[in-house]
Amino acid sequence: MAKKRFFQYVGDTPIIPISVKILAIFISLILMSNFMTNLISVQLSQRQVTELTNRLTVTQLKELYKNASSQYQIYSYKKNKEECLETLKNSAKEEFSNRHSLALGFDRTGVALFCASADGSDLLSFPDKEALAKLNDDYDNGIIEGQINFELRGAEYHGIYKYSEDWNVYLVRAESKNDTARYKITIMAIITAVILILTVIFVALGVYMFRALFVSISKITNSLYDMQQKSQLSTIDIDDAPNDDITYMAASFNSLSVSVNNLLTTFQKFVSKDVVSKAYTDHTIKLEGMQRELTILFSDIKSFTYRTETLGNEIIDLLNVHYNNVIHDVHEENGVVGSIIGDAILAIFGSLKNPELKSLEAIDAGWRITYVTAELREKMKAQRKKIEETRKLTAAEDRIYKAVLLDIGVGIDGGTVFYGNIGSDEHMTNTVIGDNVNSASRLEGVTRIYHLPIVVSEYIVDDVKDKTDRYKFYEIDTIQVKGKTKGKKIFFPLDTENESQKGLEKQFDIYEEALQAYYEGDWKNARKLFKSVKMDVAEVFLERMGARGNAPDKWRGIWAMTTK
Repeated sequence: MAKKRFFQYVGDTPIIPISVKILAIFISLILMSNFMTNLISVQLSQRQVTELTNRLTVTQLKELYKNASSQYQIYSYKKNKEECLETLKNSAKEEFSNRHSLALGFDRTGVALFCASADGSDLLSFPDKEALAKLNDDYDNGIIEGQINFELRGAEYHGIYKYSEDWNVYLVRAESKNDTARYKITIMAIITAVILILTVIFVALGVYMFRALFVSISKITNSLYDMQQKSQLSTIDIDDAPNDDITYMAASFNSLSVSVNNLLTTFQKFVSKDVVSKAYTDHTIKLEGMQRELTILFSDIKSFTYRTETLGNEIIDLLNVHYNNVIHDVHEENGVVGSIIGDAILAIFGSLKNPELKSLEAIDAGWRITYVTAELREKMKAQRKKIEETRKLTAAEDRIYKAVLLDIGVGIDGGTVFYGNIGSDEHMTNTVIGDNVNSASRLEGVTRIYHLPIVVSEYIVDDVKDKTDRYKFYEIDTIQVKGKTKGKKIFFPLDTENESQKGLEKQFDIYEEALQAYYEGDWKNARKLFKSVKMDVAEVFLERMGARGNAPDKWRGIWAMTTK
């Protein structure tokens, strides 16, 4: 799943670890639980605080009423009203606990006798006419004490009152509702801060604990993500995993993975790599195909009938040694083995990747096959030489030696072909069908005629010439295979990087000059030039022209083949 952003992704879908989800749910539930619990607690506490405040206010009102009576007696004796009222105000202020605590006295008309406030403000008259009217109505009904709610300077107050017969005023002890609300908000803020701090601490502990608890899940997820990215099954490392059900699930997956890989490996040995890849990614194989531009390589072992007659059943062992190298070389060059038919192999290039390099990779594979076969022949020759240092080979041993001295031919052609699966729902095979497939087989056949290891078509030359300087293409002939009406140019791809072929460039330059004279019908000059070419391919033309000085009538420069 390459990692990008915070999570791993499959396409555009984020893969969120289960531990993160569990932790998020756990945190959400804890936070909601804490907030709801503390909100209820604050509400209940607030009710208790309100009741306690009311009781305290009643007590303070009683104290205020008592002080008012005392100061009235002093006033009656000394006639010092202002001093008595000031003393009454000061004693009331001593009981204040909030920013807007208030104690005041006013008569039935609302005129203030005194006003003591925690914020130092003064009051000349009681401002809330509705509240005053209610007090007067209650007084007329014989109610001289109770609770009072009123507005003062835009703020709401709640208090307790009692009518003083001495001073003929309502004595009020009140608290601002804003102070109560502010107290509630302060408590909530403190509780919230404590909850958040504790939550952070417990989240850190939770992350640590969940990581330790779900470390095996993380390893499993990462392993599965890598498998998905590589499109390849593998096992999950559970060596250090705890013995829980998650580890058991991973162990079960490993067992399944091994079984699937064994089946996949077996499956891949019998079908081409692109079919395996499609079966793995699409999870199905259908009867389908399409026209595609591909390059086809056909390789065959020369004199196979003789080798089979000589080796008998041991020919299978020889073929396995040969194909082990051939198939490896084809796969190394991004080719697909389409089919193995006895001593012949058909390979397809351009179906897996790098379709623009299909013909170049086919030639690379062709030469690799040729070189590894030649290397095997050299080893066999060295072994024979070693044996003959002590004795000569018997006739039977000599026949076996010649039988295992493999030589192959490679034909390469390309173009638009049908490539896909044919058969039925019960049994199907992956195949390639088209004239270019047959042409590759026939080009392999002409390697025996022209004594060349590899022969390619003009399509291959055109497809490769601008992509590499390694190969130099020499025209060999223009042939008309049996069943066709048009001539087809064939070419030899000389490998300029191979030491054994570097000396052939001058020979092929003379050969091409001779071939041009041959095409033009000047066989006399062509014969002379071909004789100077020290290669087996020139002998083909010398034998073909015989002693004729010029080409036969209606000569088109095309050699018509009588066999496939």
